[in-house]
Amino acid sequence: MKKLITLYHGSEKVVETPTFGLGKENNDFGLGFYCTESEDLAKEWAVSSLRNGFANRYTLDTEYLNVLNLNSPDYTILNWIAVLVKHRLFAIKTPVAQRAKRYLIDNFGINVNAYDLITGYRADDSYFDYAESFINNGISVEQLAKAMQLGKLGEQIVIKSKFAFSRLQYEGFDLAEKEKYHVLRKARDDEANRLYYEMLEEESDGLYIQDIMRGGIKNDDPRIPRNISK
Repeated sequence: MKKLITLYHGSEKVVETPTFGLGKENNDFGLGFYCTESEDLAKEWAVSSLRNGFANRYTLDTEYLNVLNLNSPDYTILNWIAVLVKHRLFAIKTPVAQRAKRYLIDNFGINVNAYDLITGYRADDSYFDYAESFINNGISVEQLAKAMQLGKLGEQIVIKSKFAFSRLQYEGFDLAEKEKYHVLRKARDDEANRLYYEMLEEESDGLYIQDIMRGGIKNDDPRIPRNISK
């Protein structure tokens, strides 16, 4: 990561002064300020079908920040999903899913609050559905890893600590027009879902969450996909 980076925060309002401690605790990586390095993605995330939004622009000095990059080869796809199931509200449809949630947190979980900055996939509606299917034993870990690439739904950078907030500088905003960016957001999501259902037509003899639990599989197992970011 470069020392000085430009970040965008998609929102229905202008956010000149991001405040440490605000937000929702049940976001992907817990409490934090959620951004992206892609202005277009920020604009897609900012709009709904009914209203325009704003891509707030910031510079962040990352020197001296303790950074967790969940999309690096140091981590597996299950580290990402373990963080997700700890913070997001999942539909626990089966006893397998209840055990899966606990197993993932216990064996693959990471204390995200120990970091200043986190990079990882953003659980858009489609990504969230894929993760939910996995913990309900509906898709294999190999299919989950492949699904994370579908539609290029985007990475996010989350500012977690008070120290990181202090190094964030507001630079302005750009309008995100709903007529353009809601269409682009829907098209991206639709493409991801189309590719996902095509993938489900293929046979998969891979590891399902029930196999992982029964086998006592841990994070160092070579069968668990790493480096989920291209």
